[in-house]
Amino acid sequence: MKIEALDTLFTHLEAQLAAPQNELRRLFHGRGQCFDGLEQLTVDWLQGQLVVALFKEQDPTFVDALESKLNTFSGSDTWKNAKGQAILLQHRYQELAPTQVVWGSEETFPVAIENGLKYQLELKKNQNMGLFLDMRYGRKWVQAHSEGKSVLNLFAYTCGFSVAAIAGGATQVVNLDMAKGPLSRGRDNHRLNGHDLSKVKFLGHDIFKSWGKIKKLGLYDLIIIDPPSFQKGSFALTKDYQKILRRLPSLLSETGEVLACVNSPAVSTDFLIDGMAEEAPELKFVERLDNPPEFADINPESGLKVMRFTR
Repeated sequence: MKIEALDTLFTHLEAQLAAPQNELRRLFHGRGQCFDGLEQLTVDWLQGQLVVALFKEQDPTFVDALESKLNTFSGSDTWKNAKGQAILLQHRYQELAPTQVVWGSEETFPVAIENGLKYQLELKKNQNMGLFLDMRYGRKWVQAHSEGKSVLNLFAYTCGFSVAAIAGGATQVVNLDMAKGPLSRGRDNHRLNGHDLSKVKFLGHDIFKSWGKIKKLGLYDLIIIDPPSFQKGSFALTKDYQKILRRLPSLLSETGEVLACVNSPAVSTDFLIDGMAEEAPELKFVERLDNPPEFADINPESGLKVMRFTR
């Protein structure tokens, strides 16, 4: 990346934080390739904490310049008016993505707000803090379209979709993820929002060994599929996604819908549209949901793809 491009970054941050930021939000998305010289850098706002992430190792002179400018920024009126508490620098290219405190006092377990809902985050443990910010519009759509519905949330992670669905009036949400730790965090997220946990199920199972249990709890009016691109020993995107698609007709109600998601630059929207046409032809493509504007990408096919299908 380029030291001279850092002026562009801080001009952007000044503009973003000049208006009150009362919710969790990405402020700068260099990964979308829209900012020359800043392609491996992102900045997230955690309601008082600024998390700057580097996705590839950089020349020490660039890192030194970045840290210097961050320290200068901490003294600006914009930062003070935003009630900034900490500035963190995360090295995403290293194992476990170590995070250093550049300025201020870090809160490792912040509770953040998105679309009026609360989520428990965790910093300094893994690459991901507990909520994928590019899925903001997806969660908003689910909240707006869950009234009276039974929802199946596959690859649930920390149950962001589940929280949105219950907030939107879902009668039941079944969350499935083989990682039980994130599911436990999902239970905490529901509690943070005062939800009735009798409406929510948390299944810590391998999806491909659990179809009978999933079907017993259905049929579902909305199925959400948001898998990782790769999960060692359990899921490979291009090999295993089709196995899920072919199961959908037997799990959906007569008027059921599917949100099928993929976030890999290696596959396009056609991967899901063609895959659904082949594996579950009774489901028809309706629309691709917009991504949040803060995730602008020079190539729309490289970013998150959230595709809606109906029976």
